[in-house]
Amino acid sequence: MTITIPDKLYFKIGEVAQMAEVPTHVLRYWESEFSAIKPKRASSKQRLYRRQDVELILKIKVLLHEKGYTIAGARKLLQSGAAMPVRGQKKKKHLQKTVNSPLTKIKEELIHLQNLLNAKKD
Repeated sequence: MTITIPDKLYFKIGEVAQMAEVPTHVLRYWESEFSAIKPKRASSKQRLYRRQDVELILKIKVLLHEKGYTIAGARKLLQSGAAMPVRGQKKKKHLQKTVNSPLTKIKEELIHLQNLLNAKKD
């Protein structure tokens, strides 16, 4: 997902929503959940997002919609300043835990016993 952000000082909420491909109410919600998103207000109370706000919103969208993070997890990752995970990295960790889990060994043993019982029936 490569989005080119126009060279402007401020962006209205509709423009940011269009770039991030999310509804405006989602941006307002993310504002309340992520303290780093702080749009300025025009005299007409219109939200005006800076370039750094737009970049952060695009990162948040990737974390929540593509990487599968929860809002709390994305907030924690962004606050820690850690690098964005590589695609599929989170899934690999989960698979490693599953392979080494005791439940996996029990499941394998049960399948083996089931195969033995099925062999005796034949």
